Amino acid sequence: MGYSAFMWYPLKRQAMDFRAQVFRLVFGLYLAKCLIGASVCYGLYILFPGVQFSWSIVSVLLVLSPDFSDSLKLAFDRIKANLIGASLGLVAYLVRPPDLLSLGASILGTILVCAFFRLGNVTRTALAAVVIVLIQEKERNNWNLGLQRMAAVVIGSLVGLVLSVVFRNLLARPASGEGKDSSE
Repeated sequence: MGYSAFMWYPLKRQAMDFRAQVFRLVFGLYLAKCLIGASVCYGLYILFPGVQFSWSIVSVLLVLSPDFSDSLKLAFDRIKANLIGASLGLVAYLVRPPDLLSLGASILGTILVCAFFRLGNVTRTALAAVVIVLIQEKERNNWNLGLQRMAAVVIGSLVGLVLSVVFRNLLARPASGEGKDSSE
């Protein structure tokens, strides 16, 4: 086997793995959840242009999970993380103008609270919520925007939860004709 063949083998294998993953039902359903969730939140963003609903799109995509085995638990954990991060970001915003100190304190507080509630796997979601709520454009810096962003994070999380429940129920529903006695 020559050097060039050796270089292409991992890429070929990766392409084959990618193809196998993309054509799985779970991948298609995850893609559908993401597109529907982003569309719902984008609709809110368009319907209410003065509200910070663009951040609900980020939030819904953070809540959704490609794995259906524990998608509801993961969705609930990510919602808790979003609430923790958004709340601490808003508190930090109200206590002190956004700067490196308030950002650092919010990050530290978020990590500690997530550790207390044993949300280690979703701490990054909480940290994203902190940044979404706390860091704002300097020319539009006010507490109302922080509150709007917190609400957008919560709404995006709830959209993600609803989609997780709906898709889980769709997967759990037996196909028509299954489970019925054939002698009827």
